[in-house]
Amino acid sequence: MNRLTTSQGVLDLARFPEHPRDPFRAWDAADEYLLRQLADPGTGAPVDLSGTVVVVGDRWGALTTALAGEHPVQITDSYLTRRATLANLARNGADADGVGLLSARDTPPDRIDVLLVRVPKSLAFLEDQLHRVAPAVHAGTVVIGTGMVKEIHTSTLKLFERIIGPTRTSLAVKKARLILCTPDPDRAAVPSPWPYRYDLPADVGAVSGLTVTNHAGIFCAERLDIGTRFFLGHLPARTGPEHVVDLGCGNGVLGLSAALGNPGAAVTFIDESYQAVASAEATFRANAPAGAKADFIVGDGLADLAPGSVDLVLNNPPFHSHLATTDATARNMFHGARTALRQGGELWVVGNRHLGHHTQLRRIFGNCSTVAGDPKFVVLRAVKR
Repeated sequence: MNRLTTSQGVLDLARFPEHPRDPFRAWDAADEYLLRQLADPGTGAPVDLSGTVVVVGDRWGALTTALAGEHPVQITDSYLTRRATLANLARNGADADGVGLLSARDTPPDRIDVLLVRVPKSLAFLEDQLHRVAPAVHAGTVVIGTGMVKEIHTSTLKLFERIIGPTRTSLAVKKARLILCTPDPDRAAVPSPWPYRYDLPADVGAVSGLTVTNHAGIFCAERLDIGTRFFLGHLPARTGPEHVVDLGCGNGVLGLSAALGNPGAAVTFIDESYQAVASAEATFRANAPAGAKADFIVGDGLADLAPGSVDLVLNNPPFHSHLATTDATARNMFHGARTALRQGGELWVVGNRHLGHHTQLRRIFGNCSTVAGDPKFVVLRAVKR
């Protein structure tokens, strides 16, 4: 847990899931800069927050918690962000009922008077969210973006300019910068390019040539990533009724391949991204035969599944949390998989060879074998004994 001192008060904040050895804070200099700007924008008075305040892309709820007294609406694509926000509101004595919590798939408020945007890692997700909120922005809306200097590029500013209105940036403070945008009420509406669809290659097994749907912000939304492609060439061949989980499903290509390869399987698609689960469901519905069994869960890994209820877990774990490189997400996924698997159930993982997932799997499962590998990727198999 970290303490953030702001003009709005002193806050105790933590990421989710909370871990006492987590080296990363639940806020950074970009959050601090934005909150200072709201209190002192240089006009002699703080920004008027009496109207509808919308916070897009809050990382761990720091902005939403600091502004809880103004009854903001948070829009996030992350289930973990939502959980972190609720926990941070509670630990700081704020009323969660006074805060609106919307997913990136929900309809934004009809009118937005103050729009605060934490610049995301994905430019595509920023584009999608600006398109979604633009109809609610009016000439008097205060629009402020924030991010670390390395997160804000010319392409970032061009998106604000094209979708919202004239845009400029602030001076950098502690390697953070603000984006100050003036809504143009006469701007022409620009159609969103999302969702994006593409056809899979002709050499990737059961899903060869099929069309996948990708909502903005999911990993490798414009093409099949090379790790998943390698994994598709080495998936286990299985038959009969079984429960398969595509963990961290993205657009759901792995789970779809498992379903098409084994019509007796029931597949659960799980991701902490609302956009990813929507992509997986759209991909599955468009390609799976009638009667194919599938569930779609936005959640914290396998926490929502009963222990010992799964036969096979397929996993291409991320190794970034926003801009931080960490194996914590993969480690949590592996622990969750061991709990959810039945005796004899298997976890199959693809990852960059240098990440050393085999060490973690041996520690958690007591075993790990290499199914396939190339100079960049490795497919690993661990069995619950």
